[in-house]
Amino acid sequence: MAIEFRAVTKRFPDGTTAVEDFTLVIPAHKTTVFVGSSGCGKTTLLRMINRLVEPTSGQITIDDEPIADRDPVQLRRGIGYVLQNAGLLPHFTVAENIATVPVLKGVPKKQARARALELMDVVGLDRASADRYPSQLSGGQQQRVGVARGLAVDPNILLMDEPFGAVDPIVRKELQEETLRLQRDLDKTIVFVTHDVDEAFLLGDQVVILEKGAHIAQIGTPDEIIENPASEFVASFIGADRGARALHKKTTPRGTVLVDGAGRTQGVLVEGPP
Repeated sequence: MAIEFRAVTKRFPDGTTAVEDFTLVIPAHKTTVFVGSSGCGKTTLLRMINRLVEPTSGQITIDDEPIADRDPVQLRRGIGYVLQNAGLLPHFTVAENIATVPVLKGVPKKQARARALELMDVVGLDRASADRYPSQLSGGQQQRVGVARGLAVDPNILLMDEPFGAVDPIVRKELQEETLRLQRDLDKTIVFVTHDVDEAFLLGDQVVILEKGAHIAQIGTPDEIIENPASEFVASFIGADRGARALHKKTTPRGTVLVDGAGRTQGVLVEGPP
């Protein structure tokens, strides 16, 4: 399902303008990543898709149908939503957490549990943990439960709000790879929010770099943005002039290697055909 923002603005009662005149098409069956610094409006954009936040003006559509015309509760129950820290119900078991929305939609508990167990397989969780509680799981396991819960009603759209921000780097890398695998297998429309540009470039088919007020600094594939930053802001934000992306050649006795801005070897240069 394609999502479209049409001149959307969001002003909060305190006078803060979180989003100003935002227009964007999010293509179906692709991963679009909103990336930017804290306070740039990326989470507000995400939450307007499932009407947890209502726009002040403008229109949001899913497959050309205005979401304002739909019941917000029913809309949310058809869209997967994965939060930072998983947002699990502590008094529910793993299987019960995953089955929450199907049960709310009237699916019999036995059937919902069977679906929950299938999804545990999908996200790489041992079925033996089905009757454990969130407090008995590691942070990475909790996030996998959160992803499984988001997939429980087989949604066409999956919203992911900085879902891996609270886990350690090794687990985060595992979860990122799992997300890539899931997208290859399930072919969802994913909208992913992060402040980590490396995560955005790893996961995104379309990356949207945002400035304050959700002003779009640049849209493109990771390759397009890295190869041709649209402004000094973008170049600075992605680290085009420093760090791991500022690569240069270095000749060694065993051949040419690529070295980053900190002097660390990042790889060996292999000369291909002309």
